[in-house]
Amino acid sequence: MGDVLAGFHAAWEFESDSVLIRFERGIRTPKLFQALGERRIPLDAIAAVTLTPGKRGTVVLRAEPRPGADPLMEAAAGQLKEASDPYRLVLPAERETLAEYYADELRAMLATNDPGPTERYLVRPPETPLQFKAYDGKASFDGKTVHFRWFWTGASSAKWKAGDQGFAVSDLCGVEWRSPEVFEGHLRLLRRDSGVQQPAQADQDPAAVVFGLGYGPVHESLPFAASVLAAVRTGGPSALPEGTGTDTGAGARRDPADIADRIRHLGELHEAGLVTDEEFSVKKAELLAEL
Repeated sequence: MGDVLAGFHAAWEFESDSVLIRFERGIRTPKLFQALGERRIPLDAIAAVTLTPGKRGTVVLRAEPRPGADPLMEAAAGQLKEASDPYRLVLPAERETLAEYYADELRAMLATNDPGPTERYLVRPPETPLQFKAYDGKASFDGKTVHFRWFWTGASSAKWKAGDQGFAVSDLCGVEWRSPEVFEGHLRLLRRDSGVQQPAQADQDPAAVVFGLGYGPVHESLPFAASVLAAVRTGGPSALPEGTGTDTGAGARRDPADIADRIRHLGELHEAGLVTDEEFSVKKAELLAEL
């Protein structure tokens, strides 16, 4: 088709084998859309197309992804609010006739599609490297390894005792993402080793980071979870541009921004009287030595 249908916060470009969704950037655009930028959805990844009345004089064109086709939607597991659903295109009601035309065109192209689960991901995952701040630590992913760096002010004693963590993709079997917009939101890595007993509570599990008010927002933590999940399911790194990998060997250096965050948290504890002058000096020197 090659045509473009523009709605609120996004525009869909219809191509012969896919739909290219470009998300707008602006203060009213959901932050998840801005983080995604654009997404190419192969027609093979779409099970159905619907057009329904929306709120306040709008109509909603939606592509229904096939189960297992998109790592982002699989990681979300139905927890996304309607306004943050990247498969919805909201249009003014006066454009309903035009939207119906494109919906019919898409349905015709999907007529021979299998609407059932896919054997592999068909939609490209968010590209690495990715990182975000949770309440109790900083999570980063370079396409091969997930790292958790604990914060003094948030991590439980169990996590401090375990120390900062690194998990190779090959050691994982899945990802559990519980939205930060609900109680006990967290991101948990599921271990492949059945002999490893993971604590029920995420704040006690060194393979999980917990969210809190302002920590691990959807637009940062969900793409992260989707990228890790895609790497786990494909048995290798997620899409990683040439030269953007992070050295994960024994001699790797810490991210300076990470060190600065740790020192800032340490300083807050020192000012609050929770860390002695000697403890502050020793720990600060250890952190600076890692640069």
